[in-house]
Amino acid sequence: MDTLITGSVAYDYLMTFPGLFREQILPERLASISLSFLVDSMSKQRGGIAPNIAYTMALLGERPRVMATVGEDFGDYRAWLDEKGVDTSLMKVVPGVFTASFFATTDRDSAQIASFYPGAMGHSAMQSLKELDRKPDIVVVSPSAPDAMMKFPAECRELDIPYLYDPSQQVLRLEGAELARDMEGATFLFCNDYEFGLISKKTGWSLDQILGHVKILVITRGKDGADLYVGGDAVHIPTVPEEEIVDPTGVGDAFRGGFLTGYSHGFDWKLCGEIGSLAAVYCLEQRGPQAHSYTREQFVKRFREHFDDRGKLDALK
Repeated sequence: MDTLITGSVAYDYLMTFPGLFREQILPERLASISLSFLVDSMSKQRGGIAPNIAYTMALLGERPRVMATVGEDFGDYRAWLDEKGVDTSLMKVVPGVFTASFFATTDRDSAQIASFYPGAMGHSAMQSLKELDRKPDIVVVSPSAPDAMMKFPAECRELDIPYLYDPSQQVLRLEGAELARDMEGATFLFCNDYEFGLISKKTGWSLDQILGHVKILVITRGKDGADLYVGGDAVHIPTVPEEEIVDPTGVGDAFRGGFLTGYSHGFDWKLCGEIGSLAAVYCLEQRGPQAHSYTREQFVKRFREHFDDRGKLDALK
């Protein structure tokens, strides 16, 4: 399946705070909140939602295309993705601009406070699906510049291309009418449970009403797994036990990459979710959204330790 992924490309600066954010917040003083966290460590990692999803898909044998705008400092990152099997030919360098940067601090309960500098991502709307040399089978619309997030779903509808709508962090920037417009006709809507609450609040739509506008809804719930809703059915996807919790950054992206890989093979929805669940835990066990690695044989072996496979994953080996 030809999967085209749009969204942010960034360098991630990941920091760890040894305490708990919730213990530092005074609810009665939220209007004048002023906090600075002394962190224990910091690392610079390759990140951004689009290549994070693509990286996991490439580990599992896919060759997704990423369409995004990047800065002049992207050379080494491009070489990394090319080596891993991601098609970077549609990643356009914007002269005189740096690649986007993501700054995230994680506490010991895996709660996270983050900031994002868009950099070259702010030019995402300069690209167009109408200029592609071939029509993809599915387009992933993940967070990038707000104007690009509006442009790409509109082009998908115009060109009759199925798309996965994943507003994620940009739910905060999008109005209810904008979210409603771009959910309409989407094949998939992906979000976490908090984002689902915001989407519901902003649109005024209940779960049943949202399911009247998208074909498949996937809500990830952290340690509580994920829930998939399609055709009047609800499927719960449990988590895979982790060997060690290191860093939650990029875990949702890895889930999406695993899920889309299953979808590309025509697997049933439950199996797609289970592949996503295992892909997510591999990411959780490493620092950085592209630090995990495995062969497809290793992935299948671990999968069979936790899920009823009955040979269904032989296509991945």
